[in-house]
Amino acid sequence: MKKFLYGIDFGTTNSALAIYDEETKEIHSTIIIPSLIYFYDQPGAVNAINYVVGEEAITAYLADNMKGRFIKSIKQILSRSSFSETRIQNKKYNASDLVAIILRELKHHADRLTGQDCRKAIIGRPVFFDDDDVQKDTLAQTRLNKAAAIAGFTEVRFQFEPIGAAFAYEKSLVKKENVLVADLGGGTTDFTYLVLDPEKVRSKDRKNDMMANGGIYVGGDSFDSAFMWEKGTPYFGKNTQYEATPGKVLTVPKSLFANICSWEQMNFFNGLRIKKDIEDYYYFSGNDPLFKNLITLIENNLGYSVFQSIERTKITLTSTDSARFSYDKMEIHIDEEIPLPDYQLIIAKDVDRIANYLDEFMKQNSIDPENIDSLFLTGGTSMVASIQTLFKNRFPHVNLNSGDNFKSVAKGLAYSGYLFED
Repeated sequence: MKKFLYGIDFGTTNSALAIYDEETKEIHSTIIIPSLIYFYDQPGAVNAINYVVGEEAITAYLADNMKGRFIKSIKQILSRSSFSETRIQNKKYNASDLVAIILRELKHHADRLTGQDCRKAIIGRPVFFDDDDVQKDTLAQTRLNKAAAIAGFTEVRFQFEPIGAAFAYEKSLVKKENVLVADLGGGTTDFTYLVLDPEKVRSKDRKNDMMANGGIYVGGDSFDSAFMWEKGTPYFGKNTQYEATPGKVLTVPKSLFANICSWEQMNFFNGLRIKKDIEDYYYFSGNDPLFKNLITLIENNLGYSVFQSIERTKITLTSTDSARFSYDKMEIHIDEEIPLPDYQLIIAKDVDRIANYLDEFMKQNSIDPENIDSLFLTGGTSMVASIQTLFKNRFPHVNLNSGDNFKSVAKGLAYSGYLFED
């Protein structure tokens, strides 16, 4: 019977699993699914599975008129001590439970391909789950461990995601190189500086080849949140004024709109008091139509569909100089041309945070740019024009390489079987 190992890249936006044949030492196949869960609006039979994952989650969410519970960016709650659990149809789900649903789905698809119940996996993790906070990092790792066990994995090792990406890149090399790897995902940006050598592809001990690693809690979701704040929230009444008392005109609190810039903050609107406040703002604004859009957004759970439009705009701008930000649902109408320079200005603060962290990473680890032989960028966010420009400007003398931005990490993790030799 063949022996398989799964390399799993559990990502903020997408998750991938690479099936590694331990006998042939080759990748058998790779699976990728969006990191999404949709719980149906109406509960099913007792003990029946009442959710769908990945692409099916999007389809079911739309078919269900967006009335159920749609969950995305699950990875970001791993490090949040403020999140203990959520209740969906009278059942409690903690962070590990939600992550396990994604891992179990990946395992199910892979087991169907291998015909086995594979319980051996190398799972990727960012260098830092939440910047440099040790307590949050420990919490996230503990939760991820538990999620793997719930999903059915009994033999598990963890590898830094950029190291996984590096091992995938190493397969393409013909000579030894000092490589700076940048893994830019939805939630984090991670860096690893290491020695890659095609002659060491099957070596079991690679610890001495890892020269430095680090990461920052900024990624594609940060760009989307910034875009929502600048370009999205005005269509939901960010500048709405209301007259609570005669002659005294105020602007609706900006804090309301910060809470529609990321999905996990949407729960802020569940309380009766905040719902009453929103109704009052609407009434005292003279039924402002843009503020009415905010009520429609909240009541109809439209957050994800709006962010889909933002994502499409971002993707279009990776290859063109202009894109339309458009949305048209339930009387919410958005249609605005977004020139690339405008988009770059919107995300500039987050790109600067990445750039500043990179400079500090190089300095703290005494990395001389002249000693870097090549750069390897992976992750969907690496395709953003401002990110490409950042690395080209910082390292004009170095070749900029990239692999499959959505599968490289999973494949590299699957090549990290040496971790089981400890």
